[in-house]
Amino acid sequence: MKRILVIEDNPEVRENLEEILELSGFEVEAAENGKAGVEKALAHTPDLILCDIMMPVLDGFGVLNILSKKPQTAGVPFIFLTAKAEKSDFRRGMNLGADDYITKPFYKDELLRVIETRLAKNEQLRKQFDKTEQGLSAFINEAKGYEELLKLSEDRRTKLFKKRELIFEEEEYPRYLYFVKLGKVKVFKTNEEGKEYIIALHGPGEFFGYLDLIKDERYTESAAALEDTELHLIPKEDFNKLLHANRDVASQLIKMLANNVTTTEEQLLNLAYNSVRRRVANALLYLSEKEGKEDISILRDDLARIVGTAKESVIRMLTEFKEDGYIQISGGAIHILDKKKLESLPG
Repeated sequence: MKRILVIEDNPEVRENLEEILELSGFEVEAAENGKAGVEKALAHTPDLILCDIMMPVLDGFGVLNILSKKPQTAGVPFIFLTAKAEKSDFRRGMNLGADDYITKPFYKDELLRVIETRLAKNEQLRKQFDKTEQGLSAFINEAKGYEELLKLSEDRRTKLFKKRELIFEEEEYPRYLYFVKLGKVKVFKTNEEGKEYIIALHGPGEFFGYLDLIKDERYTESAAALEDTELHLIPKEDFNKLLHANRDVASQLIKMLANNVTTTEEQLLNLAYNSVRRRVANALLYLSEKEGKEDISILRDDLARIVGTAKESVIRMLTEFKEDGYIQISGGAIHILDKKKLESLPG
């Protein structure tokens, strides 16, 4: 059952909407003002939001502005309810990213038609993408179905990078959004002494290189292939269209990218606050999760760059883990024997 959040300060209108939607098979939650609506949307993400514009505490424009910047609600269809039909209000709402408008008073059939249309479009785009080459193509092709995105180019070329080959480096201007088809990529920074440390790893089905692309600034890090790697290169112009031309498409793209941002933030916090022993354990768990198996093949130099310490310290920690029975090492490959023990190590 689809869940709709109604944000409306007029009790009669709010109750009327609740009754219509519940009789039409929707689960409904209501809020009496914009502030309460934001709190409810963030506490329990709805499938669609109906929001009045003129409200006390926080108006509809403020609600949309806040929720469109939160990863959990950025992709939720947002429909304004308004008794005002001035063009300036429509324009302002669309610029903020509203999906549609319903002018009060409204007809029941009109209300339900708009809701069903928005839910269907959002569901269609959401289902098209999975983390594969086919999923990426399906997403791009679906995006082309929107009038604003008809001119997306066909230039999504694939390029093979050999092991250790640079993909981009610090101070270059970004030209592409990168999508990993096969292989593994490391994103790393180099300090003033020339020491390198890895800040992120990306495998099949993941995007990278987008933060500086969004900011339109020179790269603040470098990227290289950890092994023979095949990438899809999406031109900067197409990325900007996907991000700005249509809210449905942009919301789905943001969701695809949000997981990468969270992973990077967690890794940086790990580097800043945990002991070397804890960081080595976290790195092994992180690599195991990325590989989807207990066996990890990685150069000790690269493992040290992920951990942010000397190679010798990493080797010492691995020896300790082996003696404690947490891991097994054979031919340079690391096999995790006791994941729970690694997870429970003190910081």
